[in-house]
Amino acid sequence: MQDRIKQTLASILDVFKSGQIPEKVAFAAFPPFKVPSVKWSYLNHILMMINKTSDARGFRQWLEVKRCVKKGAKAFYIFAPRLKKEKNSEGEKEESLVGFLTVPVFKVEDTEGEALDYEQTGIKEFPLMDKAKEWGLSVSAVGNNGRYWGAYNGREIKLATEEECVFFHELAHHGHKLVIGELKQGQDWKQEIVAELSAEAICRIVGLKKETTGNSYRYIENYAKEAGLNPVMACLQVLNETEKVLKLILQEANNETVKEVITC
Repeated sequence: MQDRIKQTLASILDVFKSGQIPEKVAFAAFPPFKVPSVKWSYLNHILMMINKTSDARGFRQWLEVKRCVKKGAKAFYIFAPRLKKEKNSEGEKEESLVGFLTVPVFKVEDTEGEALDYEQTGIKEFPLMDKAKEWGLSVSAVGNNGRYWGAYNGREIKLATEEECVFFHELAHHGHKLVIGELKQGQDWKQEIVAELSAEAICRIVGLKKETTGNSYRYIENYAKEAGLNPVMACLQVLNETEKVLKLILQEANNETVKEVITC
């Protein structure tokens, strides 16, 4: 297994070094979900992400979709504009912004009741899904929001697409966490490159037919720039950790298809 991982990583680096990078492929996204937060400000979206949720609503809004806030759940607060109607010089009433109010909202994870529309969006059985289950990670869909294809928060993986490589990227984040003990908050360049390089390697090892190398190269290239490195040098700096992540993910893979491909 270790030899297979090393060979796969070396083949990816050879493509990067050659400069013969395939074109990026387009991903198919889940349709946007109709949730109140789609109309929120950028600041409120950040507050929602800090609180590790993709859906938050007021107490009554949850009741409208036949869900109740769990006993003991704590709200977090977003900002809402405070408007005042005043007459203009022509005697017509106009609304003007006079400040902001804080509004309590609750995370979907802190509610219970009827299934929401997006919870009925099925996630297919990815290769290595058993590994996510073994690690206690839930995998669910989120609507395309223009901000990310996938997200990982330590307990769950949220996907805005059914592309396997996105699932592998988020799974690799958890594997990396197990290897180093704890991940840094935010988009750390090393962590992102470890996850993307791992995802590209897994795509090859499990024999996926879709060519994703162009996507991976450009993703890694963007994060390498943060460190003042080219993509190859950035990959070399994280190669040892990437190997450890891949070994952890693949060494005891339960999925029979993965086993078959790995051992052939």
